[in-house]
Amino acid sequence: MQQALGLTATAPLSLTALFINLGVGILLSILLRLHFKYFSSALTNRRDFQHVCPFVLLTTILIITIVKSSLALSLGLVGALSIVRFRTPIKEPEELAYLFIAIAMGLGLGADQTLPTVFASLVILVTMALFKWTRRDDSQSKNLYLSIDIKNKEVLPELFLGRLNELISKHVTVSDLRRIDSRDSSLEATYFIDIKNPDKLSNLVDELHATFSGIGVTFLDQSRIPVD
Repeated sequence: MQQALGLTATAPLSLTALFINLGVGILLSILLRLHFKYFSSALTNRRDFQHVCPFVLLTTILIITIVKSSLALSLGLVGALSIVRFRTPIKEPEELAYLFIAIAMGLGLGADQTLPTVFASLVILVTMALFKWTRRDDSQSKNLYLSIDIKNKEVLPELFLGRLNELISKHVTVSDLRRIDSRDSSLEATYFIDIKNPDKLSNLVDELHATFSGIGVTFLDQSRIPVD
């Protein structure tokens, strides 16, 4: 019965085509990482997200290449993926867009549509780069609220606020302390900052964690707060 329906029939799998597609996928993933690095306006998790896109793209190529050779494998894949749950939230819509294009690249290369995939990918990335470039003057500067949270202020060094202000000023163009909440064992400080390069946020967070143990850091982009 299964043979009559063609469920067990398998198509030949070409390792040469797989290696070529993976090689093209590596080049596209590098291009996608560079595009995200220089044109993305995402403010958080930038370094980690740059490493996710190549994994998604190349893994999609492998999956599509394998399952397209067998109808039974493709049906089994539907059941297998139905139990997968991703608990990490996508914080910004732009990250979701980059994940979609990484998956689309993997699907196209896995289906051996190499030339259309490369051409369409280049058109999409160039188009988005042009849109971003025309908006760069308006979106280059970011006005953010920086919230510092210390659970145990007993471990803070002397002249904590002075050192904190000096450290923040190294990475931003404008730093304005707006609020301080000091309780029995905790301390919270809120700054209004202006930063031109979102990549410097990662450097700021890394230095804050390295300088002050047990510190919590939160950024809030006020330009994206919904207004009624």
